[in-house]
Amino acid sequence: MAEMGQPKPLHQHHHLVLLATVLAIMACTAAGEEGNGKPLVTAITKDGSTRLYSFPVIKNGSPLVLDLSGPIIWSTCPDSSAHDTIDCNSPACMRAHRYHPPNCPHTGYGQPDAPRNPYRCKCTAHPHNPLGSNSGGSTPQSGQDLTRVALSANATDGNNPLSPPVAFTAVASCAPESLLEGLPEGSVGVAGLGRSALSLPAQVGKAQGVCNKFALCLPSGSASGNLGVAIFGGGPLSLLPMVGTDLTASLAGETPLVKYKECPGYYVKATAGIAVNQAQVVLPLDDGKDGCGPLVVGFSTTAPYTELRSDVYRAFIKAFDAATSGIPRLPSPTSGPKFELCYESAKLGSTRLGYAVPQVDVMLDGGKNWTVFGGNSMAQVDDRTACLAFVEMAEGKATYGGGGEAAAPAVVIGGFQMENNLVVFDEEEQRLGFSGLLWGRRTTCSNFNFTMAAV
Repeated sequence: MAEMGQPKPLHQHHHLVLLATVLAIMACTAAGEEGNGKPLVTAITKDGSTRLYSFPVIKNGSPLVLDLSGPIIWSTCPDSSAHDTIDCNSPACMRAHRYHPPNCPHTGYGQPDAPRNPYRCKCTAHPHNPLGSNSGGSTPQSGQDLTRVALSANATDGNNPLSPPVAFTAVASCAPESLLEGLPEGSVGVAGLGRSALSLPAQVGKAQGVCNKFALCLPSGSASGNLGVAIFGGGPLSLLPMVGTDLTASLAGETPLVKYKECPGYYVKATAGIAVNQAQVVLPLDDGKDGCGPLVVGFSTTAPYTELRSDVYRAFIKAFDAATSGIPRLPSPTSGPKFELCYESAKLGSTRLGYAVPQVDVMLDGGKNWTVFGGNSMAQVDDRTACLAFVEMAEGKATYGGGGEAAAPAVVIGGFQMENNLVVFDEEEQRLGFSGLLWGRRTTCSNFNFTMAAV
């Protein structure tokens, strides 16, 4: 339902757009005076067991798990006498307490820095494992030291990583070993990529003097050498065989980022809902008033598959089931993800964009669609069976900023649906951009050339 009111004069709208663009450019230019002004690049790996994505940005090469909703960086720390602590009256401490994990009450900013200085208050934070409900220890109330960690990545010209690596320090939270439960083997923590001042993109922007903007290109497999790529600080980005072609400058669509409650994640609006086979699905669109409004869509690197709120899921499954009524069904797997619609894969047919199944369109604000073709909609669960890789959202799904079903958006696009799709999260211009499935351009996210180039 459109909002009522007087539209702005056209010339006024143009002036506002121009002013916003100029301010964004000035902000990036001003930031560029602090560092070397070059974006940083790192490889992304997918863990076959947990289906989580990691990259090696800790200086010793240990991986951190990517979390698009995480507001801070956290990792395990050595004993308390071996790491730095941050004063509880510092701006960094206040920023660390801007977002609290689900079911974790505010418990104060710090505690005495004993035994080194009993008169100084050291900051404590509340790291959160995105797969569970713990926050910083055995109980939600326990805090962990806010500290600084050494990070390292290579600068890039968009075609290759540049030598030598760039080292910098970032504010992060310590965490107990127990908080690593469920994360990929060998990982030492989580890289929060959310919309906060202490997220990894924000701290890279400040350290490097680049924009608070990053691009993710997630790999589709966990085999050795199957690497995705992340670039922090903007483009360009090119993938083989299209050397020199900046994919960030030729995106398939962009849409405004929106705030959703108090959550630090990335959200957009699907103003026209969802379509299956280009036919709009009748959904319970909600704006909290009369059922007439856009769906809120979030993005998650810790949800393996796209999750739909129960009311949206039932309508979507019904539409997809009807659109594929002529394809032989097979039983759903008894273990693993709870896929509801499974098919005999030999009867599906294939295209350059994956299995020949109805395309799914999430119709976004701004008129562009996030389109899911067979390559991102169907998961091969065994030699004979391919299943629709959308799942029903768990009841009471909690996010930062609140708990319960009311705190969850209608749709959360998961990692599988983002694979081989360049996604640009631009906090400077408050926009999300995407390339669409890169198979259509005859490339994949694993085609970044990680061969080292000299400066």
